Amino acid sequence: MNHVTGFKDVSCTVTYLPLRPLEIADAEAVQQRFPRWEIVRFLSKEIPWPYPADGALAFIRDHALPAMEKETGWHWPIRPKVESEQLVGIISLMDKPGNNRGFWIDPDWQGQGLMLEASSAVTDFWFETLGRPVLQVPKAVANERSRRISERQTMRIVEMCERDYVSGRFPAEVWEITREEWRNRPR
Repeated sequence: MNHVTGFKDVSCTVTYLPLRPLEIADAEAVQQRFPRWEIVRFLSKEIPWPYPADGALAFIRDHALPAMEKETGWHWPIRPKVESEQLVGIISLMDKPGNNRGFWIDPDWQGQGLMLEASSAVTDFWFETLGRPVLQVPKAVANERSRRISERQTMRIVEMCERDYVSGRFPAEVWEITREEWRNRPR
């Protein structure tokens, strides 16, 4: 069950995964986990690579926190309940046409259902708290794990294109689900 409070301090609590808003104090943990090729290769080309020593601090301070303040972006660190001191990824919502959700997770923590759970919590927030009518998520066709999250959430492909990623230009898909489809999906 999700618990969400106000826009400025948006927290979600789901069965196994507590989500609280990203903050400056998370920068060191992000900097330690994030700059790995297997994490960044299918992320947007806007991410600097090689990742600079102050990359996480700059992202949180100059991008994430201002977007959260303006209510055009929402960012949560992913910390498993059993080891809640460990930041293992980030999930974000963005008020951008065609690009509303993004995430990354340390490969050592993949395959445990954390990202599916986090994605479900923030998708609920997108539709039920923010009242958005549709969620669109672009992803590289080669990013199988990310595609499986969209499949499991009963999203559908609405566009095929090419996009630029840290690792180059690749075929991409835009996945979509409407609020009504989300509410009526099999659980």
